Amino acid sequence: MEEPQDLPEQPVKKAKMQESGEQSLSHVSNAEVSDQKPESSSLGSNLPMSSEIMACTDYIPRSSNDYTSQMYSAKPYAHILSVPVSETMSPYPGQTQYQALQQSQPYTIYPQTTQTYGLPPFGDASTSPSLSRATASKELDEQARKNMPGKNRGKRKADTSSSQDSELERVFLWDLDETIIIFHSLLTGSYAQKYGKDPTLVIGSGLSMEEMIFEVADTHLFFNDLEECDQVHIEDVASDDNGQDLSNYNFSTDGFSGSGSNANHSSSVGVQGGVDWMRKLAFRYRRVREIYDKYKTNVGGLLSPQKREALQRLRTDIEVLTDSWLETALKSLLLIQSRKNCVNILITTTQLVPALAKVLLYGLGEVFPIENIYSATKIGKESCFERIVSRFGKKVTYVVIGDGRDEEVAAKQHNMPFWRITNHADLVSLHQALELDFL
Repeated sequence: MEEPQDLPEQPVKKAKMQESGEQSLSHVSNAEVSDQKPESSSLGSNLPMSSEIMACTDYIPRSSNDYTSQMYSAKPYAHILSVPVSETMSPYPGQTQYQALQQSQPYTIYPQTTQTYGLPPFGDASTSPSLSRATASKELDEQARKNMPGKNRGKRKADTSSSQDSELERVFLWDLDETIIIFHSLLTGSYAQKYGKDPTLVIGSGLSMEEMIFEVADTHLFFNDLEECDQVHIEDVASDDNGQDLSNYNFSTDGFSGSGSNANHSSSVGVQGGVDWMRKLAFRYRRVREIYDKYKTNVGGLLSPQKREALQRLRTDIEVLTDSWLETALKSLLLIQSRKNCVNILITTTQLVPALAKVLLYGLGEVFPIENIYSATKIGKESCFERIVSRFGKKVTYVVIGDGRDEEVAAKQHNMPFWRITNHADLVSLHQALELDFL
């Protein structure tokens, strides 16, 4: 009787490796384990083996369209992909070393339902043992710190939080321009070039929106005074506010100037942080908050009838030019907002006051309460992320959504999943992932 050998097994495995190039290597490994079990059984059965190579019958090939466009071969993210993109395989006896499999092109269709992006399903409070230990250690450290007598660490108040913050499970960190809205690429004409739009119409719409943004910022949000006194968060100077009633306060005659070039300030009200100057600065940011909260669902109330109609036409024109980009992004924003234990946070590289004007004019005030808006102009997105983590803690899961390198690097630095937005399909896939509770 012919002795069974291992060599006929090798071409089968080689064929499987070649045919499953679009699968993750963990699937290849699992398939091999299942193939080896019946072979071991047949080797001990004393039955003659056929010299013919038996084709694998339990393997179901998958097309490349089963995977999402969010998986990038050049930049694998361990926090999104549960398995490595490539892995060196040791050769079988008598077999030459094969090169690691590489993804030939980006995938374009949303993944199968088993893809979890490395995140537990929404509503699943279970965590890994290592995470549980880290969380427990963090809780002990925080409790010890709370029990220690503290000192005043500075004037900036902690970012506004509520009891609801302690119940959060997911915090979604959004970029603004070219992620939720199309604005900067309208001004540069790059959107028109990318999507074959009329550059005159596109750039003209961008310039009209920019003019309206700065008009609202200057006229209603004190941007002329605050341009040189930009803050990261609306609460950053609240501790300098003495709570004075501002009903009859005249901001135009209180002598405040935010310009650092003005050399006529006395030391008590100088830009360097005099008590009186800081109090007047805090008054302005308090009024900005009041105006935002009052008009966040009705920005037209800030405008004249003519301007209100012009804004409505402009927003409609931009939606047509951008193929309903904002409307598509809003589906995801509103779905997250409807969840009890999730929150949307906005981090933008625009200065805080113009960013607030932009949010109001694009109709996003109801989605983003003012305390959930951060400007990274002064400190960068990575530092903004640190502030947000210190606000909500490390128990929650953070998901970063954006189009730029800044937020991608900051997300990687903080080990946060990053969802890249480069086109409409990415927004659609994001909404599908949210609907299916993958995010």
